[in-house]
Amino acid sequence: MSKNSGRREMMTKTPIPKLILTLSVPTIISMLVTAIYNTADTFFVGRISTQATAAVGLVFTVMALIQAIGFFCGHGSGNYLSRMLGAGNHKEANEMASSGFALALIIGIIIAVVGNMYIEQLSFMIGATETTLEDTQNYMRIILLGAPFMIGQFVINNQLRFQGSAMYAMVGLMCGAVMNMGLDPLLIFVFGLGVRGAAIATIAGQITSFFVLFMGSMKGENIRLSLANVHLNLHFLKEIINGGAPSLFRQGMAAIATLLLNTAAGSLGGDAAIAGMSITTRVMMMMMSALIGFGQGYQPVCSFNYGAGLKKRVREGYFFCVKYSTLFLLVVGTVCFAFAPQVIGLFRDDKDVIAVGTVALRCQSATLPLGGVLVISNMMLQSIGKGLKATITSSARNGIFFIPLILILPRILGILGVEITQACADVLSLLLTVPLAASELKQFKD
Repeated sequence: MSKNSGRREMMTKTPIPKLILTLSVPTIISMLVTAIYNTADTFFVGRISTQATAAVGLVFTVMALIQAIGFFCGHGSGNYLSRMLGAGNHKEANEMASSGFALALIIGIIIAVVGNMYIEQLSFMIGATETTLEDTQNYMRIILLGAPFMIGQFVINNQLRFQGSAMYAMVGLMCGAVMNMGLDPLLIFVFGLGVRGAAIATIAGQITSFFVLFMGSMKGENIRLSLANVHLNLHFLKEIINGGAPSLFRQGMAAIATLLLNTAAGSLGGDAAIAGMSITTRVMMMMMSALIGFGQGYQPVCSFNYGAGLKKRVREGYFFCVKYSTLFLLVVGTVCFAFAPQVIGLFRDDKDVIAVGTVALRCQSATLPLGGVLVISNMMLQSIGKGLKATITSSARNGIFFIPLILILPRILGILGVEITQACADVLSLLLTVPLAASELKQFKD
């Protein structure tokens, strides 16, 4: 029996529900833990001041862009190597893994250097005011220094998932999460470092994940990352762009959307409105994390079986994921809608912050169940190499519809326009996504 025959047997013969659940449980746990520790900074910084909470929310735009690069390189290389493994081409898979990782590190170093050179200009660009400028710079400077590790760990994590090694990916992320959540209160309050402490805790978690994931890539049947296998040629760059562009657009648009959201909220409601919307964004990310983890369990199943020519398994997995993710989001959305004031109040006990956050959270909770179709459809299109369709669907929710709406609705409805923009964008995104996904699914019947 060959080295990879056991994995191939698992990916192509295991019943779809069992296979997806086996791969998705570790990724769901990973995403939930990651979401919790991403939210931890907001929670602990909320004990300092409304301005500090707003500053962390502003820097989230930069973090989203860094993550976008990580997902771009990780999904781009991961999608391709998974299809190559499905097709039995292990040499191409090995070279893509190392090339995608090398590209990520190069970009991360550039971001760290250039970002810190222009830290003040960047702070004003993302919406910092005179009252939030110092906290914004203190937090962002450290976050930028950790960019190579942040991007690198996203790449290894995604490559492991696409190989079917979700457990290794989970362990790596959880180690970083534990480090971050443990250091947050210690550095912020015991050592009195404030927002600097929150940033150091975040980057310490990312560095921990990076090295644990790197060691995990050296275990079992996983592809070994090697300098000798790095080939940043046109072929691999093209495949990374094709497979990673949807993730880059999705995350990049999310960063731009957050920037515009903060700008609109700040102009209409000041620091309290920025803080309220930032808290809402973090809470919704935590709610969506389980869905994303579920979808990430489907992605290697989708790409591997598509590469192996088993398209009926791709279709079966799609409908399995859409059905159960929609039911889950319906329950979660109902709970968030009912207890919105209490949820926002956990982060910042400020009546103005709670007022803005409550309306926004309830609006987004109402459309949360639509996320099942939106996310799973996008992941399916991306995993089978339909780059253009995947890029369109990934750009819809936070770009194609959100950006025009955030520029128009606040001018007409004031702060209410800010609070309802995401919900309106979700509905319109559904109308665009369903036909694009259906056009591919109908081909999988044969």
